[in-house]
Amino acid sequence: MTAPVVVILAAGQGTRMRSSVQKLLHPLCGRPIVQWPIAAAREAGAGRVVVVDSPERRLESVTGDGVELAIQQEPRGTADAVKAAAALVGADQTVVVINGDVPLVRPATLHALIEAHDKSHSAATIVTVVLSDPSGYGRVIRAPDGTVERVVETKAGGDATEHERQIREVNTGMFAFDGDALLMALEQVRADNAQGEYYLPDVLPILRERERTVDAFELEDPEELLQINNRVQLAEVTAVAQRQIHEAHMLAGVTIVNPAATVIDHGVQIGQDTVIAPFTSLHGTTRIGSDATIGPGSTLIDATVGDGSTLLHCYVTGAEVGERVSVGPFAYLRPGTVMRDGSKAGTFVEIKNSDVGAGTKIPHLSYIGDAEIGERTNLGAATITANYDGYRKHRTRIGSRVKTSVDTVLVAPVTVGDDAFTAAGSVIGSDVPDGALAGSPGVSRSAQRTVEGYAAARARRADAEGAGTPAPGDASHPGQDAAHAGASGDAAPADDAAPADAAPADAAPAAAAGAPPPSEPAGDGAGTTAEPEPPDPELEQIREWDAAGRTDAWIAYRLGVSVQRVQERKAEAGVDQAPATGSLERG
Repeated sequence: MTAPVVVILAAGQGTRMRSSVQKLLHPLCGRPIVQWPIAAAREAGAGRVVVVDSPERRLESVTGDGVELAIQQEPRGTADAVKAAAALVGADQTVVVINGDVPLVRPATLHALIEAHDKSHSAATIVTVVLSDPSGYGRVIRAPDGTVERVVETKAGGDATEHERQIREVNTGMFAFDGDALLMALEQVRADNAQGEYYLPDVLPILRERERTVDAFELEDPEELLQINNRVQLAEVTAVAQRQIHEAHMLAGVTIVNPAATVIDHGVQIGQDTVIAPFTSLHGTTRIGSDATIGPGSTLIDATVGDGSTLLHCYVTGAEVGERVSVGPFAYLRPGTVMRDGSKAGTFVEIKNSDVGAGTKIPHLSYIGDAEIGERTNLGAATITANYDGYRKHRTRIGSRVKTSVDTVLVAPVTVGDDAFTAAGSVIGSDVPDGALAGSPGVSRSAQRTVEGYAAARARRADAEGAGTPAPGDASHPGQDAAHAGASGDAAPADDAAPADAAPADAAPAAAAGAPPPSEPAGDGAGTTAEPEPPDPELEQIREWDAAGRTDAWIAYRLGVSVQRVQERKAEAGVDQAPATGSLERG
């Protein structure tokens, strides 16, 4: 036997919804109402799915590939709606008819109905259910042999007798027919009822008149019968559908701490041992791996989350989050964002259309847009990518192991090389070479100062201090080069801090302070030459600002050192002492 045809009646206007949106287009747990019976029909093995729509064809855009549309020109009843699909029904096929506003019907129920009908060799099989309150439903009238004689409608007072209204077995609106019997009977249905409509159940007595059998298939779960005609019923059906979704996930190994405070759309995938905390909403095509923690208070839309990640109080849409990633609290990941394994987007961080490398941390108060960031980079608090010039968006490229200090603005297009540093309060508008320190005073990009070789000098200085050898020029303040100022309050870049060794704006740390001391003079020995004195950027900067009339207090503030330190360095160089007090404002 050929695969059955499923006809879904969906042409009603749904005026009781009080909406400009067609009733079956309203969302139910992440997909339009009409898509629920379509999906059930496909899962039940339908060879053909036909949706009967109104002339406006408003459902055409959501029915999906492989679904055929039939048009009921006027709303003249369910038999007329099925007749509109007659050209798509084969005489040798089993035809299943269901209502589009009954979305909870299960694929297993439709499959069982088809099997029961095929085995019974009946011309028609009607799905019935016994209700404690059958108000509003058509009553099923049985023949003495237990087969179905007819269905009596109760929409209007003249259709059913009082005795018939006492019957509790009702018509669910689901049928299975032999194709040839259905097509024949539809031609003979008459609208001789109080509503003046063509009722599909009226084909049943027509079939019996031709000595064809009509059987009943009793529905076990009345929830499958729940119909949507208004928004109150939509909420009731949504609650049932949501409970079913939650139960399926929990039975598969997902912990939902408070199902009553959790929203999960149909189609969302969640791995074992993941915990969904209260007030979390998961929508669209969201996929979550195993051992993750989502929420409380998180919203994910079309997001992908890897194993072991934590998303706390965050909003994530169209983003890809890798394994062991930390997001939030109060973070916003926008479409196109990729968080690689082990990365972090912390408190009040917004990321858009950016690729954040493995192990990279953006701990707090930052906006990263249209950027590519390498591995194990740490962006200090309030790092901003200025990606829009008023006409176009531009890319920012940040290398691996980069450390930006607080209040760094990267004006795209710009590239920051591997192992580079930025000074606090800097506006970086020019490319920064690998291993360099870049900073600028104020907002003038032309004043940006770049100290090449800074990373290597810093490493040499650390080695010297670790060996107990004071770095040149730092005997009174060991380890307090200018790069220490402006760092985030966190101590270790490996955690959430901005780099603890990043320089403040305009700072020029002793790039070669860690270099070995110069050779002793060669004296009279032939062929030997003394090594040149290593540069002292800090002292050069002090001289430059002193010549410009800056006070010692202003210079100390800009370098991030004490006033005593400035005065000692000036004394070393023989620079006249300027007043230590005064305004710190820039000239």
